Amino acid sequence: MLIHSDKKFIKVPFNDEAELEKVVTDNYEYLFGPDSFYLPKTKIKTADGSGTIPDGFAIDLRERKWYIVEAELGHHPVWDHIVKQVSKQIVASLQSKTKQILEDVSVELYRNDDTIKEKFNNLGIQEVDVRKVIREILSENPIIGIPIDSIPNDLRDWAFQQKHEVKLWIIRKFAEFKNPCNIIYELPEEKPVIDTQAIVKTKQGALSVSKYDVELFDLISEKLLNASDKLFMTYKPRNGGQKTYEASILTDGSIEVLGNVYSSPSYAALVCIQDAGSKRETVNGWTSWITKNGQTLAEIREIYLNNN
Repeated sequence: MLIHSDKKFIKVPFNDEAELEKVVTDNYEYLFGPDSFYLPKTKIKTADGSGTIPDGFAIDLRERKWYIVEAELGHHPVWDHIVKQVSKQIVASLQSKTKQILEDVSVELYRNDDTIKEKFNNLGIQEVDVRKVIREILSENPIIGIPIDSIPNDLRDWAFQQKHEVKLWIIRKFAEFKNPCNIIYELPEEKPVIDTQAIVKTKQGALSVSKYDVELFDLISEKLLNASDKLFMTYKPRNGGQKTYEASILTDGSIEVLGNVYSSPSYAALVCIQDAGSKRETVNGWTSWITKNGQTLAEIREIYLNNN
């Protein structure tokens, strides 16, 4: 249950798969990363011509990864529906013709969408290199991305048996009690419930720490950062002037900037880029903020992960 003032929101099922698909399409950056862009449904074929239509594709420019996206409802049969669909999509996605189609669609999106252009520009990707970068990303194996409202045990077991990386995010729907037309959705903000590549074992056999589990407070505890340390970020929106921001790390690992306190680096960075004039709704604060020594928070996080 979620409570806001005198309102109570209770968990309810999605009306159908199309409703979940729309939530994913409208909010894809929270799943696939703030430097990602989303390709709409595109029919692709296996070598023998068997067609399939994934719910979409996502390309993460910063991480240089791409996803086959299949939104699913947990009550659907795992073996006769979910696995059957995804298996065909994997085979079809590896065809050279499929990758050419996705490359062409991506370039067209870049040409016609200023928000996508800004993402390329912020990463220093020039227009002349757009097709080359997309082609290089698509040359890698895709990640199977499955947003779902619940995860059956069989689907969990299947995911860990795949050669391709599989990520599953749980998306939940809530309706106001006694006012069911008032709907809110819960998204996991990049952190999947299952990431088959992130969950690995150390030499001692224990599960290693994933980057999804690391917070600034952990870096403070390990003396990799100190409370009161300053953080800096510079941002220039596509049609605006460049601005530099200074923030302070607080003892609980939150960040103070522009007179307010934020629980995560990404929200602290988001308020800054919007202050600079950007219309973006997501940003990766771990790669945006740097210390006085020039290290990004993501680089310090890697040091923490290597030590643990």
